[in-house]
Amino acid sequence: MGDNIEGKVIVITGASSGLGLAAARLLGGQGARVVLGARRIERLQQIADELNGAGLRALAIETDVTVCEEVKRLVDTAVQTFGRIDVMVNNAGVMPQSPLERLKVEEWDRTIDVNLKGVLYGIAAALPHMQRQMGGQIVNVSSTAGHKIMLNGAVYSATKHAVRALSEGLRQEVKNWNIRTTVISPGAVLSELPGSSAEQDMKSRLDDFYKSTAIPADSFARALAFAIAQPEEMDVNEIVFRPTRQIP
Repeated sequence: MGDNIEGKVIVITGASSGLGLAAARLLGGQGARVVLGARRIERLQQIADELNGAGLRALAIETDVTVCEEVKRLVDTAVQTFGRIDVMVNNAGVMPQSPLERLKVEEWDRTIDVNLKGVLYGIAAALPHMQRQMGGQIVNVSSTAGHKIMLNGAVYSATKHAVRALSEGLRQEVKNWNIRTTVISPGAVLSELPGSSAEQDMKSRLDDFYKSTAIPADSFARALAFAIAQPEEMDVNEIVFRPTRQIP
């Protein structure tokens, strides 16, 4: 079992595939009780059944992170079921790509709603419980695109820059409640993110890049587990990682 992970109640959004799924499997395997949120409830329930069938503890809750009430229900259900929430992982994200001149305004709105407002809703849902408990950890998922602007990905990069700024602001504000904060910025990791693009030329470019560069999603899960597993007096504030072969 992982040090400081066994027995923790960990809520993960975007848990039906990719990074969230890998995190659920790794953390569940290390003894955490994982509460999984995503829109695809049938897929999510299959994952929970898989983990529970292996003797682990998992709960699936249909959740759209763009709806504040649904994120609150996800967290409240975790607390009602297990008595507390120890870690909130705001992982759900989308990555549509296109030059700004194509004016994909609906994609811009969706990207902001999921990648930024979804994180804010996760914080809003978890923070009151953690303040009452006098402890907990909030993990927000950014991207290396939040450090270096992606060509044709200005809006995506902007949301991920914002997640980093939000995480630092949160870190400074929650010290009185012994709450830890972590922002993780992955590079190219295998997930469904490249499929977010409706523009075929952008999707093809991303697919080629990921096929040549991306590493498995359990790379993210291991980074997340490292941050969670540290002693409570140690706050791992930021992790940035890329495939060894990735340049941008």
